[in-house]
Order: sequence, then structure tokens, then C-alpha cells
Amino acid sequence: MPTEAKRETVAELTEEARSSSAMIVSEYRGLKVSDLGEIRRNLRKQNVTYHVVKNRLMKIAARDAGLEALGLLLEGPTAVAFVKGDEGAAAKAVLDAFRPYRLVKVIGAVIGDQVVNAEGVTRLSQLPGRDVLLAQVAGAIAAPMATMAGLFDAPLRDIAGLVGALADKQSA
Repeated sequence: MPTEAKRETVAELTEEARSSSAMIVSEYRGLKVSDLGEIRRNLRKQNVTYHVVKNRLMKIAARDAGLEALGLLLEGPTAVAFVKGDEGAAAKAVLDAFRPYRLVKVIGAVIGDQVVNAEGVTRLSQLPGRDVLLAQVAGAIAAPMATMAGLFDAPLRDIAGLVGALADKQSA
């Protein structure tokens, strides 16, 4: 029989999973409580919460949240970083927070309903931010239009230059 505390924990984890855009799973073996506190403080600045979870309870919460794929990553002592916001920036923040602690190992992540391995999390952290990507798309759309406007403007500009040169020649 599950206890009331476990039901509450599952409910909290379910709500946290539903409200997250991504969840990054890591192995925390060998960390001290003070190290975990430092990691949590660093991640909180990036709108990421970091919880050490019991695998069985997290699997139940993931199933209740409709994220069964998360269960594939829950092996051994695990902690989950719940990301709210930009996944790329959060992945970079998580990897930066783990860097001083060589014992922490990223297992993978669930982004939306897709499972990503540890290498995928590393590649995600290397992507430019959302704002930069949007600016690049806008630039890629605007560049051909600016080129086209320049091409249409060139013949008129050339004719005006010729008329000006002819007027200078006539006055001289």
C-alpha cells in the first residue's frame, strides 16, 4: 500500500513534469549534500529545478504525465532537472553546473515526448539561443528581398548617373 507521503510526492513530480518543457536526467552518485545544494542554486537562476528522485515514484509520475519515455532513462541513483523555458539554454546551464563535479553524469533527456541521449544533450547545449535562431531566420528571409530591391533600383540609379554626367558635359 502506498503511503500518503508517496502519493503527494508522485503528485508533485507529475505536476512538475507536466509544466516542464524538458527533463534532463543525470546520475548524482558520489555527490555531497552541499554539492547538490550548489548545483540547485546555480540551476535555479536559469529557471531549472533539480530533484533527486526515487525511480519507481518518478516512473509513476511520468506515466501519469503522459511521458512514459522518461522511464527508459531512470536507472540507478538519478536526479532530474526540470526545465521551464528554452531547452538549449537550460541544457547549457545544466552542463555548466555539473562541470566542477566530475562524478555527475548526464544520462539523457526527454524534450517534449522525444528521448535524447547524453550526446544529444551536449549538442543541444551548443546551439545558439532561441532569439539568435529567430534573428537568423529573419535575416535569411529578408536578405533575398533586399537583394531584389537593389537589383530593381540599379537601372534607375544608372540612368540618373548618366543624365547627371551628360548635364555636366553639356554645361562644360
